[in-house]
Amino acid sequence: MQTLLVTGGAGFIGSNFVRYVLEQHTDTTVVVYDKLTYAGRMENLVDVAENFAGRYHFMQGDICDAPAVNAALDQFGIDTIVNFAAETHVDRSILDPDAFMRTDVYGTYVLLEAAQKHGGLRYHQVSTDEVYGHIHGDHRSLETDCMAPRSPYAASKAGGDHLVNAYHITYGLPITISRGANNIGPYQYPEKVVPLFVTNALNDMHLPVYGDGGQQRDYQYVQDHCAGIDMVLRRGVIGESYNVGTGKEMTNLRMVEILLDELGKPASLIRHVEDRAGHDRRYCMNVDKLLALGWEPEYTHEEAIRATVRWYVANPWWWEPIRSGEFKEYYQRVYGQRKTLSTPAA
Repeated sequence: MQTLLVTGGAGFIGSNFVRYVLEQHTDTTVVVYDKLTYAGRMENLVDVAENFAGRYHFMQGDICDAPAVNAALDQFGIDTIVNFAAETHVDRSILDPDAFMRTDVYGTYVLLEAAQKHGGLRYHQVSTDEVYGHIHGDHRSLETDCMAPRSPYAASKAGGDHLVNAYHITYGLPITISRGANNIGPYQYPEKVVPLFVTNALNDMHLPVYGDGGQQRDYQYVQDHCAGIDMVLRRGVIGESYNVGTGKEMTNLRMVEILLDELGKPASLIRHVEDRAGHDRRYCMNVDKLLALGWEPEYTHEEAIRATVRWYVANPWWWEPIRSGEFKEYYQRVYGQRKTLSTPAA
């Protein structure tokens, strides 16, 4: 595993993974292949370009563009593909599902075809816990559980996972899949809940909490996720899937309380608003399979939230230009007409 093509490597998790791999493995070269949509930004890789010149390369391109993908594989002698490229935000998938089907399903197909045609390259798919859907009772999702996606985003990622498994079974392509919990940390586009709420609070704006805020999530620090993916790449069993998370959960409202405490902001900024359509109530995964490979998370939920808050406080140069651009229109579409609840929803 010498030369990685990291698709979506200018995005949130992808850029953190690129940084992690180059720091941890001095014999590895990384080629970032990214379309540079609204969430893929060269600003996410400025330090990488400065610190790892010679082992880092960038190529702008769409994973749905088969000739461009194949050209990148040929030009750089790629032996491993790690696919982060995806449309990822549930709210955007509700507004525009077409883009999610194209990138997350058809784009995955293009990459798998390219990997197969280049002699069966090692392929890793970065997926999400949302493919499991709402989890009942105290069950923690196992990699062998049936997928039951409930949003266009989750359905598109489940479709990609099925394709990846099919290429392994049908063509013998050497694949692995990782399914990550809710990632937070540096360089996350502020449409996602934690950076959204941090940057809102820093501007003394209300924090629009969906419903009663009792939805349960596993908030995982992005560096822990990157280390988990790297572990699967190097020690995982070909053809297998691995859950990556803390194995624990907390309510969204508790996350908001920790966030406001770290900022020293009042709880009066919280506004309970009309819930998202089809909002899954609970995600939580069993991560024993990954732990058995020798990986374990370094951050608890609270440590991850506080570390993330501190990064956004220290880096307004990164998020302030975003908040003044396309983001304004998106924010209005999602939250502008959303009803405020006089009391928390039952």
